[in-house]
Amino acid sequence: MNYKFYLISLALSTGSLTPLMAQSAIDAMRLTQQDMKGTARFMSMGGAFGALGGDLTTISQNPAGIGVYRSNEIGITFDLDCQSANSESAGGSFRTDQTKFLLNNIGGVLTLRLPSKAVPNLNFGFTYNKTAAFNRSYGGGLGALQTSMSNWMAGVANSNGLTVGDVTTTHTYDPYNPNDGGYPAPWIAILGYDSYLINPEGDADSPNWTGQFGQGTTGTATYGVTESGGIDSFNIAFGGNFGNVLFWGMDFDITNLNYNMSSYYQEQMDNAYVMSDQGLEQTSSDWSLRNWYKVNGTGFAYKLGLIFRPIQEFRVGFAFHTPTYYNISEQFTASTDYSYDGGPYYGQDTNGGIPGYNELRYRSPWHMIVSAAGVIGSNLIISADYEWTQTSRMHFKDPSYMYDYSYGWGYTYTPTYNSYDEVNNDIKDYYRNQNTFRVGAEFRVTPKFSVRAGYSNVSSPVREAASDGHLAINTAGTMPEFRFDNSTNYYTAGLGYRTGGFYADLAYVHKQQSATWHAFDSDAVSNIQAPKASVSFTSNQVVLSLGYKF
Repeated sequence: MNYKFYLISLALSTGSLTPLMAQSAIDAMRLTQQDMKGTARFMSMGGAFGALGGDLTTISQNPAGIGVYRSNEIGITFDLDCQSANSESAGGSFRTDQTKFLLNNIGGVLTLRLPSKAVPNLNFGFTYNKTAAFNRSYGGGLGALQTSMSNWMAGVANSNGLTVGDVTTTHTYDPYNPNDGGYPAPWIAILGYDSYLINPEGDADSPNWTGQFGQGTTGTATYGVTESGGIDSFNIAFGGNFGNVLFWGMDFDITNLNYNMSSYYQEQMDNAYVMSDQGLEQTSSDWSLRNWYKVNGTGFAYKLGLIFRPIQEFRVGFAFHTPTYYNISEQFTASTDYSYDGGPYYGQDTNGGIPGYNELRYRSPWHMIVSAAGVIGSNLIISADYEWTQTSRMHFKDPSYMYDYSYGWGYTYTPTYNSYDEVNNDIKDYYRNQNTFRVGAEFRVTPKFSVRAGYSNVSSPVREAASDGHLAINTAGTMPEFRFDNSTNYYTAGLGYRTGGFYADLAYVHKQQSATWHAFDSDAVSNIQAPKASVSFTSNQVVLSLGYKF
């Protein structure tokens, strides 16, 4: 088999990267996924609290829960999160562990009693909630290679029609920041050329780019990913009830987003095709790509909820969450280290080591929650939630994106160009809406002591066409890697103690999730598989809530 076959077939399935953007559909999902976080009572019942209320977390889940309050409350929740990640591939099995201490929730509710049976009270609340924690670390070996990331880089150069001059730094031309008025070339192609990972064949003004993997090349790869950060929400809510039958509430949610990712990918190959002063030679190649990516943003969302209690023994709830509208800034940079033919190691950085910077707007999905709960006797509560998340409608746009208006025979408007239109189309192609089911129960053993249990399942957000490799997966910037998550399961249990106005709740939460990590997109035409690994994430949390009602 000729080594050029690897390049040609791979280039057919490689999408064009937009050089100035470090956002892709994959990044949208990174910033969207929420976790089960909140008070210990909420978590021990699997988060199935949409029809119950009277808990500090429910203010941000179903705001009508604030209308259930008949007294004031202050509370705080701590979370000890022990995580492990197991990566399995042809290269073996590797496990990483980490433990984090988190502040899940803190807040209070103020109840104003009114001299009216129709409207007996009006309540106000303020809470802080940790809605997502991105802390995880995983990695390992990937086994024998079928192709190289360098061939993928060559495919990027070919699909963008890059010349040698487009990716060459001179005294008068910087391909990262061109001064000729043109668009910069994809940074991954420039970095690949500077590191001798991609080779131009033929005419320099119309080259055929090739990677290092070809006929007779063998090798292995390793990888590692570390993520940190989270989503913090600050909730200002108010609500009340009508005749202790219909409870209502609304919440104004100010959100802070912080996400950090660092990753490395390394290949060690024999008989790799490397360009030298003597031309293309087969030799040993040991090289690695490292990426650093940071996102910060603030957002705003509005939530509205209702709880209807026709009889004491039964109640239903409904909540609607608008998307969170974020203003986002991001920084990104990458570097390579390489050694050929056993020689010394050299390195290259994107943009001279100066991080790239970008600002954009991001819209998270809509959420709708339908809930029901029953009270059996005076000791048992059973509750259930169904949540629908419109994941396929995540959306990016430029900060300056707006509408132009024109007048002809009638009134029309035409949107100006949004450079993220292709990314938004990818979101619809890769992702589907998610379904979340939650069920929980609480049994009051004595007037002071309760036991609780729950379960929650969150469906996979990934369409089968994407997860099965039937679609070309476009990534952004210098980050060719991506991860597709499967469904998530939570198994929960807990205890509660009440005496006077004081309460203490303890919860245990076991979380299971699996995913597939890809070093870069595989070639669907030739069935040449990019390195990938199956990753399973396990989390064991011990959560403690302390509070006082007065």
